[in-house]
Amino acid sequence: MIPDKIKFGTDGWRAIIAQDFTVYNVARVTKGLADWLKNNNASPKVLVGHDCRFGGALFAETVTGVLCANGIKVALAKGFVSTPMISLGVLKAGAQQGVIITASHNPPSYNGFKLKGPHGGPTSPKDIAAVEAMIPDDVTMPTENMKHWEEKGLLEYINLEDIYVNYLEEKFDLEALKKSPFKLAYDAMYGAGQNVMRRLLPTAVFIHCDENPGFRGQAPEPLDKNLQELAHTVATTPEIKIGLATDGDADRIGLYDEDGNFVDAHHIILLLVQYLHKNKGMSGKVAVAFSTTDRVRRMAEAYGLPFEVTPVGFKYISDIMVREDVLVGGEESGGIAVKGHIPERDGIYDGLVLYEYMTKSGKTLNQLIQEVYDVVGKFVYERNDLHVENNKKNAIILKAQNNEYKAFGKYTFNKIETIDGIKYHLDNGGWLMLRASGTEPVLRIYAEGNSKEETLDILENVKKTIL
Repeated sequence: MIPDKIKFGTDGWRAIIAQDFTVYNVARVTKGLADWLKNNNASPKVLVGHDCRFGGALFAETVTGVLCANGIKVALAKGFVSTPMISLGVLKAGAQQGVIITASHNPPSYNGFKLKGPHGGPTSPKDIAAVEAMIPDDVTMPTENMKHWEEKGLLEYINLEDIYVNYLEEKFDLEALKKSPFKLAYDAMYGAGQNVMRRLLPTAVFIHCDENPGFRGQAPEPLDKNLQELAHTVATTPEIKIGLATDGDADRIGLYDEDGNFVDAHHIILLLVQYLHKNKGMSGKVAVAFSTTDRVRRMAEAYGLPFEVTPVGFKYISDIMVREDVLVGGEESGGIAVKGHIPERDGIYDGLVLYEYMTKSGKTLNQLIQEVYDVVGKFVYERNDLHVENNKKNAIILKAQNNEYKAFGKYTFNKIETIDGIKYHLDNGGWLMLRASGTEPVLRIYAEGNSKEETLDILENVKKTIL
């Protein structure tokens, strides 16, 4: 039987554990990586780690064994690590690639394989495609244990947590943040940010900061519906003025204001641009994924900052950050990178920047968001993830691509964009977008309106039209 072709999506290869995400398939992917590395480097070195998901250590050791068996040196992280810790580690260790075993925000039944480049961010789309093309149908499984490769001088262990914490201690005045008048609550979603945050801000309130490879049955995605315990904690504890959450591998951010209201990624991107440019005097391009609000363009134009829209997938933004001077690069999903850090999404770093903004300004998140609205106007964003069979999902997208939708209930549109998905610019000044998930049987509906009621109404009208 010919094995299935392994495909990398917007952010790595992900699949259901024991169904397609098996030790053998992980070894196949690693063999493709090994062959590509040897073709492009005289003596390559790879950093390997895993997050808190089920089987992480086993799969990381599988990657290590295959790389070592192919004569490639490996630095293996002990214990779980976040994706930003791997990316920073690749840069600091002078490695040619990083591999982290993670399925990020996907449901607990998934695991995945992400590649990180020598620049400290996602491997470029071109290089990922080259690795993918070299994945073999068959692979010889090495039988040697980790001790063997250590004795051979091909394997060393690396403490990425210490490297990352020391780096953040240089970047932020953590003593000032510990004394901030605004108390912080942090929800790790049982993910890889938990140990680091305990070390950085030991006086914070911690939620879901223990290891649970099943994430209590919930996808560790920092959406409002998944963070209700954090929302309630912030809303009912007067001294807590900010709620911070990170996803399974801690590269995405979720945020709550002092009233326990969810602050989405669109607002976070705008807050970061506002702080870094207006308050800190920094400049550079603002790069956002196609599913992000057009208000970011409005702010960039107001401040005379260059602006670019990319397909969905942070690797496209990272690619720009490597080549150009970028102030903020971000996605609707909560993956955001900022100038002064590595070209990588980092929920903890972004959270600390915003916490610093509040502490230095003496203003709450609500007050800072009002200052953003003074520049771009008020808006409300929502997203619905419809779980539909792939056939149905593909049929809806095909209809949209063929311009078969002329209106969505009472909502008419004046412009369509198709950079990645189908985006409709509505006559009411808002927008909606249809996009199929690359890894799950999910159709995403994005909508922005002038009020919460209007935005929810747009979503309802879209559902009635397409289903």
